[in-house]
Amino acid sequence: MGLIQIELFATLDLVGQAPGGPDEDPGGFPFGGWQAPLLDEVTGAQVAAAYEGTDALLLGRRTYDIFAAYWPHQTGGADDSIATLFNRVPKYVASRGTPDLPWAGSTQLGPELAAAVREVRDRHEQVRVVGSLDLVQTLLYEKLFDRLDLWVHPIVLGVGKKVFDGGEVPTNLILIEPPAAGPKGVVLLRYGLADGTPATADMSAPDRS
Repeated sequence: MGLIQIELFATLDLVGQAPGGPDEDPGGFPFGGWQAPLLDEVTGAQVAAAYEGTDALLLGRRTYDIFAAYWPHQTGGADDSIATLFNRVPKYVASRGTPDLPWAGSTQLGPELAAAVREVRDRHEQVRVVGSLDLVQTLLYEKLFDRLDLWVHPIVLGVGKKVFDGGEVPTNLILIEPPAAGPKGVVLLRYGLADGTPATADMSAPDRS
């Protein structure tokens, strides 16, 4: 069984909508492209390293459309290594419709999404989920992920779709390496899925350990 790793960019109030550009997610969101002013070499290197070993991409429909319009045309440029990787590996797309999937190596997932994702994990060693907040909500609900890489940016937006948007289930995670910050204050938090559900205790009770 392979590993499913989610890559997400979020604000301090955990908004993950449209980090890449003003036209990324139309519909009235006023802060499209909020990530761009906070990019630095450290964060860029972290993101590139997070994709190492990837042998499949798992994408929501909107993210797929953005990627399909961009990455096939980037070979030979500054992002050549990521472009080469993304263009080479299979792309699995979650969509309720019947989308056109022009990017080479693209396949639509079946209607039973959780079962289809499990099949992808059985087929590949290193599956990466990039953005795709609607898809991420399903993976969080089903606990169908093994690692969550969360880059937290030092801004608060107050509006926009959030990483945790009300459809989650109680889940334990473990921080699998120390937080790492870039010079512009972006912090990488790398979590792994842990067993069980969150415990509770009475902090006023005496410690009998």
